[in-house]
Amino acid sequence: MIPGIFAWFVIIFPIWGSILVPKLVAYFVLAFLVYWLYQSFKSAILAIIGYFKIQNSKNTNWLEKFNDDFRASWLHYRDINHVIIISSYKEPTDVIEMAFTSLASQVDIDLKKIHVILAQEARAGEINNQGTINYFQKKYSQIFGSLIFTEHPSNLPGEIAGKHTNEAWAARHFKKYFIDKKKYKIENLTLTSCDVDTIFNPKYFSALTYNFAASPDRYFKFWQSPIFWHHNINSVPAPIRIIGVMGNAIHIANIQEPDGLFFNYSCYSSSFKLIDSAGYWDPDMIPEDWHIFLQTFFVTGGKTSVSPIFLPTIVDAPDGKNYFAALKNRYNQCVRHAWGAIDIPYAIEQSRLHPEIPRLTRVLRVYKLIQTHFIWSSNWFILTLGTSLPVALNPHFFNTTFGYNLPRISNIILTICLLPMTVLIVLDWKLRPPYQKGFWNFIKNIIQWPLMPLATLAMSVLPGLHSHTRLLFGKRLEYKTTEKGSGVK
Repeated sequence: MIPGIFAWFVIIFPIWGSILVPKLVAYFVLAFLVYWLYQSFKSAILAIIGYFKIQNSKNTNWLEKFNDDFRASWLHYRDINHVIIISSYKEPTDVIEMAFTSLASQVDIDLKKIHVILAQEARAGEINNQGTINYFQKKYSQIFGSLIFTEHPSNLPGEIAGKHTNEAWAARHFKKYFIDKKKYKIENLTLTSCDVDTIFNPKYFSALTYNFAASPDRYFKFWQSPIFWHHNINSVPAPIRIIGVMGNAIHIANIQEPDGLFFNYSCYSSSFKLIDSAGYWDPDMIPEDWHIFLQTFFVTGGKTSVSPIFLPTIVDAPDGKNYFAALKNRYNQCVRHAWGAIDIPYAIEQSRLHPEIPRLTRVLRVYKLIQTHFIWSSNWFILTLGTSLPVALNPHFFNTTFGYNLPRISNIILTICLLPMTVLIVLDWKLRPPYQKGFWNFIKNIIQWPLMPLATLAMSVLPGLHSHTRLLFGKRLEYKTTEKGSGVK
């Protein structure tokens, strides 16, 4: 209930507060503006640093680097195997093949060290699933070390249908038939969770091999690459594209947060041993990425952390059969993501049950969750309405020096924020693949920005508020796949 209560309090506070305590509202808004200014410049600076790290990672031969840097405490390159779970539900083969093609294109690594699990849902139907199996079995059976097809049963007790239950079923299948039967040592395995539209950088798994082998904390680690909506970014409606552009660049900054509190998200890798120690993905938690981190964090006594791999992973932006269907799909996707606020009570309760973890460590993790969700559904109202309501609703306050200058100070701060925003936009453009550039795409991306206030409201803030309000009133959420490209994800 807490995120919804907070969001609605913040939205309503400038209305009644402007009449009763206008000065308090003004100080609150100014404090948030200063915080927003700080976050904007921090994101821009970290994104610039991340851009150069991405260029360096792309130019690195990770096998050669491994041989040059090898230490006795490292795992051997040849001993490491990678298990990749691709969660699927009714997507056409051309969309699923985005992930398969990128896996088959990995360099500086033996493809026989890659084990692909296409995790399907029984509820998709036997005809759909068997057709998919036939296609990929015929085309890729000789490419990878293993090509495995699993089918997650429908309506298992205690489960909510979604990616989390599908990939948990697939991971347990691999554990039972490959690890328990001594075909592979769990200590030498990584486990990657991804969607069907994932396009890995060709060097991703050689870089993951290097990082997994070299890390002394390899069994307490997640590895996260920046996720970019670049595959179809110019074919989706402008409001979705705006959200994607800002999100792409901010993700580069987020995985470098100096506090080290960032979470894995969307497509991520870990040691198989770590995921196994947590009992795999909880069956009743729809937003699975942050939650699996929290599961492992508390199981390991607070040792779990996330490290970046600066090799971008490209995915599809939410799309649809027409303009408004695409907007609806993005809205529903954001509602599902914001449902991750249910991790707040989970983290608070688990913190209470794990006093062995240092108190500050527990508090900071809970703080990061609360900060993300509180700002998500309320920031737009503070930045837009919060600066004008005190003077609009209280003429007496407007006649004071503070009231008269409040809109001017706010405008100055928000204008300065345009500078780091421009930096993020430029970096996103520079990082796009060549086929998403070109003169007309450049023009399209320039003329869209006057829509940004409405785009952020409709495609991010309102669905976040919708999700948090449903939680506030005890409503449930059913998993809805998000249409991407020519298929459904």
